[in-house]
Amino acid sequence: MKYFTKLKCIALLLVTFNLSLAQEILPFPTTPSSSKAGASMAESVHKRRVTKSHLPADAPNIIIILIDDAGPGLSNTFGGEVNTPALTKLANKGISYNRFHSTAMCSPTRASLLTGRNHTRVGSGQITEWANDWDGFSGLIPKTSATVAEVLKNYGYSTSAFGKWHNSPPLETSKVGPFDFWPTGYGFEYFYGFLAGETSQYEPTLIKNTTYVSAPKTPEEGYHLTDDLADNAIQWMHDQRSINPNKPFFMYWAPGAVHGPHQVNSKWADKYKGKFDDGWDEYRKRVFKREKELGWIPENTKLTERPSTMAAWNDIPESEKPFQRRLMEVYAGFAEHTDYNAGRIIDELEKMGIADNTLIFYIWGDNGSSSEGQNGTISELLAQNQIPSKIEDHLRVLNEELGGLNALGSPKTDNMYHAGWAWAGSTPFKGTKLLASYFGGTRQPMVVSWPKKIKADKTPHTQFHHVNDIVPTIYEALNIQAPKKVNGYDQDPIDGVSMVYTFNDAKAKDQKHTQFFDVMASRGIYHDGWFASTFGPRVPWMTLTPGIDTWTPEKDVWELYNINEDFSQANDLAKKNPEKLKRIPNKDSPKLSGAEVTILVNGKEEIKGIVPTIINAGFSANECFDIGTDLGSPVSQSYYDKAPFKFNGTIESVNIKYLK
Repeated sequence: MKYFTKLKCIALLLVTFNLSLAQEILPFPTTPSSSKAGASMAESVHKRRVTKSHLPADAPNIIIILIDDAGPGLSNTFGGEVNTPALTKLANKGISYNRFHSTAMCSPTRASLLTGRNHTRVGSGQITEWANDWDGFSGLIPKTSATVAEVLKNYGYSTSAFGKWHNSPPLETSKVGPFDFWPTGYGFEYFYGFLAGETSQYEPTLIKNTTYVSAPKTPEEGYHLTDDLADNAIQWMHDQRSINPNKPFFMYWAPGAVHGPHQVNSKWADKYKGKFDDGWDEYRKRVFKREKELGWIPENTKLTERPSTMAAWNDIPESEKPFQRRLMEVYAGFAEHTDYNAGRIIDELEKMGIADNTLIFYIWGDNGSSSEGQNGTISELLAQNQIPSKIEDHLRVLNEELGGLNALGSPKTDNMYHAGWAWAGSTPFKGTKLLASYFGGTRQPMVVSWPKKIKADKTPHTQFHHVNDIVPTIYEALNIQAPKKVNGYDQDPIDGVSMVYTFNDAKAKDQKHTQFFDVMASRGIYHDGWFASTFGPRVPWMTLTPGIDTWTPEKDVWELYNINEDFSQANDLAKKNPEKLKRIPNKDSPKLSGAEVTILVNGKEEIKGIVPTIINAGFSANECFDIGTDLGSPVSQSYYDKAPFKFNGTIESVNIKYLK
């Protein structure tokens, strides 16, 4: 009996030791046990521990919907000509903001949105592919700036992300990780989507959590990525409600549409046949008129002029206009299809009976419309790599090899529209994506819906706000504080300002006083109704920007706007108010170079030549480097029908050396 008692005591000591050890290594402490151990089961009292919740009893589900590369003058909800019934439905149930802002670029906006910090504070001064070792441009969101998903997960939310991520270092996105900076390393318990900045809608490189997976169907079977992302999001919501019906969820749905390539089934594009025949200049006039009629923009707003470096519609040769029109029809269909899938998620909330207590932020654009298609293209990475091409060449390939205009939007092309359409999509503002100096690159409509707490109001909310304000808004809505320490890391300050004060007061006085904007040396700063900005060295709709190699910030010309009186930045007051302007330095941009290519077979030179312009960005944004096969979209039309065209021999080894 003595030995039994000793063994029992040792076992109890081991249990106590292991419990203490577990409490030490867990990311947050466990609740102490309510049970009391005695000498025997009869003398022991078992009682389930009660975990204290730090959330309100009626904590809402939270969904952030982030559309990609969509300008403020596109959605017909707010005066554009692209049908967005889901956005309209949500706006009618909630409230809308006409002075809400992002950065002018993908990764920076997403990092700021998810952390509540300015993009440079969280290492995201530009896209991850162009990250460097300068402060603010590392391409890494530090663990000292926890995402809203990390915080909400620790508070008891189920968390998920779907679609485009674009906040992980490219060199760490292979199948072996490391995974610390993938969505699952930033608090998202479930992720389904892609890590890069863009992908094919038909042949995406997909990831589920930390595993690369294949699409469930082929394009021939009707596959489209945005449909797939909505399907997965809906399934995830049902899974959460089935297993944890009393646990709130947080979802980040960022489909990657309508970023290039612009790809959608022709039935969506065909809805817009003939709608844009008169070109981008006339589109701007119509939308501007409708925006005023809706009361979305102030009556005294002026329509800004087309940049001198951008072609007018009348400058386009008649032989090229059908091509340019179809590119916009495809984009419009792509945008409507994206809103349709967002609507499927919103409608599902109603079917599940949880719409009333779901807080939704529907943001129409992570930046303005993209002018990176430049003169219009069937292969958008040509433009992004600054490789000049002629429309006649695009038309020749399209007509002779791909099947004509009907191929646009299909798996056979990576088309993107003319920059003029992007500018039209920015109505009434100047600029496009990549310009932090003008609202065409940074001002996006946002709709917020929470029927249980926010009364529907069609009056535009005019308070000046930014994507970094979403996180503090969520925290205040839940009545929780931004934590000082998350998972062991002391936290950086939150830069954003809660928007809760505006929820039921469209005319509430602004509580955000200052915000800066900075992307690729295009810069702007807002302070109490005034906005100072400078265009920067890069013209995003031009293949090559003259003088970029000699640019210095001292040469920048600064502009000044009273945006409380001048909604569209039409009246530059710099000469009248020079004392309000100060110069801000920045860094230079990369240069181009050529390449000499030699191909050896069994040590013997077979091919040699000069490539005048190399790929300085990337052959693809989201596909992999394949050896002996060509996964994803085929490189050559010659074996399109035979893809992935696997090599039938044996590859013994591959050696890659940089000679210089």
